[in-house]
Amino acid sequence: MPIMSNRHLSGLLRGSPFKPIQEHMRIVFSCVCLIPPLFDAVYREDSASVADFAEQIKLLETEADKLKSTFRLNMPRSLFLPVDRKDLLSLIGDQDKIADITEDIGKIFLFREMTVPTEIKALLDELLEGTMEIAAAAKDMIEQLDELLEVGFAGRELDKVSLMIAGVRRSEHNIDEIMHRIKKKLFSIEKNLDPVSAMFWYQMIDLVGIISDQSENLADRLLLFLSK
Repeated sequence: MPIMSNRHLSGLLRGSPFKPIQEHMRIVFSCVCLIPPLFDAVYREDSASVADFAEQIKLLETEADKLKSTFRLNMPRSLFLPVDRKDLLSLIGDQDKIADITEDIGKIFLFREMTVPTEIKALLDELLEGTMEIAAAAKDMIEQLDELLEVGFAGRELDKVSLMIAGVRRSEHNIDEIMHRIKKKLFSIEKNLDPVSAMFWYQMIDLVGIISDQSENLADRLLLFLSK
């Protein structure tokens, strides 16, 4: 995927300050969307596909990082908005961490061949499904920022976003429960695995879990917006 030009990035900033944040979140979500096919390539022990998906994630993460940096450099010092400048900078930073984590997942699979223990595959699939759902919900929340601005962060649109925030927080709790079950199962088969492989699988589970944690952070950030 081609990297955005500086001209395009600067153009986003001339309108609503939410536009580049939304554009950034779309790129971040594109990173997350590559995680299930990446895992599928690992399941199939298809190293060429693993490398291809890891490279795609790397390119998207670079694109997201470039947009984040341009946003920070070009954002006006004062904004006539019901949202503080520093809060917007924190929001895009929280989004960017999701892309960073996704790249970390790709790097581990790229540099280390990992065989998926049969006993945890179904639970991993459940975790990936939940991760995609919460990431999509977080993206949908960010897409509502312009509508919230238009109605002055009040009214029916506010109720809609509040429900979305509550849904993300519930999803994060469900993912925590799935992670607990995966780790419990992994612990039960640890003695049958190479110790280093077991360590990397614990790390991988935690990395995927951080995506849901960061999605909840976005929900909390929006909740902060709404409470001011």
